[in-house]
Amino acid sequence: MKVLHVEGGRNLYGGARQVLYLLDGLKRRGIANVLVCPAGSDLAREAAAHAEVHAIPMAGDLDFRLIGRLYRIIRQVRPDLVHLHSRIGADVMGGIAARLSGVPVVHSRRQDNPEMRWAVSAKYRLHDRVVAISEGIGKVLASEGLPASKLRCVRSAVDPEPFRQTCDHAWFRSEFGLPEGCMAIGVIAQLIDRKGHRFLLETLPALIAKFPSLHVLIFGKGTLEQALVETARRLGVEKHVRFPGFRDDLPRVLPCLDLVVHPALREGLGISLLQAASAGVPIVASRAGGIPEAVRDGFNGLLVPPGDTAALANAIGRLLDAPDLARQMGRHGRELIDREFSVDGMVEGNLAVYRELLAERSVPLS
Repeated sequence: MKVLHVEGGRNLYGGARQVLYLLDGLKRRGIANVLVCPAGSDLAREAAAHAEVHAIPMAGDLDFRLIGRLYRIIRQVRPDLVHLHSRIGADVMGGIAARLSGVPVVHSRRQDNPEMRWAVSAKYRLHDRVVAISEGIGKVLASEGLPASKLRCVRSAVDPEPFRQTCDHAWFRSEFGLPEGCMAIGVIAQLIDRKGHRFLLETLPALIAKFPSLHVLIFGKGTLEQALVETARRLGVEKHVRFPGFRDDLPRVLPCLDLVVHPALREGLGISLLQAASAGVPIVASRAGGIPEAVRDGFNGLLVPPGDTAALANAIGRLLDAPDLARQMGRHGRELIDREFSVDGMVEGNLAVYRELLAERSVPLS
């Protein structure tokens, strides 16, 4: 079997990392992979060990020339099916190119943002199967009219082993300029509005008054960085908040955090939550999208209503005030990852979708 994958993300954030996991797992199972991704991207470099990589210009949702580029590659490599892994133009333009080529199409849906029913009907007509990466996303798609015959759920996954390190406290304090004995909260998300960073910042004056050693590390990049810096300054908490940007050493960072907070308004699942749980870090997060699948309320973390700063502050304070409970939740997080979010399970789930679709099309399986 040969699968052509299309991923429009340039950085190794959650979705692109899932593509790498999948390419590796499929290759180990004897599947031939071809990857189309943006020229000059981190993914193009990292995926070369697992796939034949075609790095091309990809300019986003309105890049209509992408149809021709993808069509030519599909005709050249002759895959058994095409798997579209992202939006950023790949879902629609890739669907059109595959349809023109007569190749079956699978699309992975990673976000839970609502779409109009007419848009769902038009767009997903291009796809033979739509794979939701969480049950939460699946429910959104079903409610918007996507036929059950097309919808499958295969959860995202994480390799937990890199995150199961012992914290190097001296390195951690030195790297981020933190005082000895401080409490450290981490937020790991793009700096965009729907991730809800502002709600956490609004809780900090009261939390710092109660926990003077509290410091917050906001990891990630995005258009809201300067606005968030200014918000921290306006609230008088700027000395307790740091913006280290995008980090590729999270396996070393996460075990040093006392708590991960994810106050998102919408979220497909949250790969950073799976990583935090792998590291044994308790989590406070919003009850939004697929988050409750990664954070089981009262088991490996606490869930609060999206945008409710009072509930968010109470949940954070509760775990900072009860280190034994926090450690117990951290242990439970590791158990949850091992039980429900393995990379092998994700790879096998996608492979089952491929086989089902090709058998339906009477394509010989190799």
